[in-house]
Amino acid sequence: GRRRAGTGAEFWQFRPAAAHDPLTRIDWRRSGRSDEVFVRETEWQAARAVALWVDGGAAMAFSGGKDRPAKGARAALLAMALGLVLLRGGERVGLAQAGYPPRAGRAQAERLALALSTATTTPQEHAAPDLGGLSPGSHAVLFSDFLGDPAPIEAALNLAASRNLRGLLVQMLDPAEEGFPFDGRTRFESMSGHLSFETLRAGDLRGAYLARLAARKDLLSRLAR
Repeated sequence: GRRRAGTGAEFWQFRPAAAHDPLTRIDWRRSGRSDEVFVRETEWQAARAVALWVDGGAAMAFSGGKDRPAKGARAALLAMALGLVLLRGGERVGLAQAGYPPRAGRAQAERLALALSTATTTPQEHAAPDLGGLSPGSHAVLFSDFLGDPAPIEAALNLAASRNLRGLLVQMLDPAEEGFPFDGRTRFESMSGHLSFETLRAGDLRGAYLARLAARKDLLSRLAR
């Protein structure tokens, strides 16, 4: 809402009818309570610009089970579903990357679907969002597991706050990452292959791991606020 009269769905004010107002604009219920004729005005509502970002890092290719899609695939699906809902609501939707500015219409839905379905992963474990190209006052929705170095995410959100951006962080975690079902001898490897760790008693790590995960979620909550 722009806090003034214009095209929209929300009531804004009644004003006395003028000579140029058509009869269809007159609010007869309000006019019937006085000797003057009134017109019902709505608040001017402008379409929001929303940029979607899906982490393209190698870590998003992880799946803890053959019956489950990878985190990146599920994130792309959720981003596309959100984009369709916003486009149907009249908003402008794009991607937080060059060449995909927020636009409206069915053609934009097709462009988003193509971009999200053909995105490639980076050699790094986690990618960093670039929100510098977004217009002040727009919205951003970030999809990631947010398990990497939090510094790039914090820098992106600080930039967003300085540019009066609003948005959401959507954390994508596999059930295995939520519950840590590992026990006995286990070898852990990063999706990029750059990191590995082997232990004979993986179950002993569960408490420390879950504590670290809870601390990361608390950090993300503070950054979002």
